[in-house]
Amino acid sequence: MKINWKEKLSSRKFWVLVAALVLSVLVFFNASDNTATQVGSIITAFGSVCVYTLAEASVDRKRIEEENIYEEE
Repeated sequence: MKINWKEKLSSRKFWVLVAALVLSVLVFFNASDNTATQVGSIITAFGSVCVYTLAEASVDRKRIEEENIYEEE
């Protein structure tokens, strides 16, 4: 069974899971609140960029497909 990474990386639930897991590990190892906040910010920023990029790619692909359909007619 193959993992569809494109689908995973575009999932907000996936990024919440990653953030929760990493922040839980930081708390376990007694990292400072400031460190946990900074790491959480980086994870959510990266997740937002991934979701936005993949969503825009999907919209662009759909637009190109529709343009090709109209050109064939």
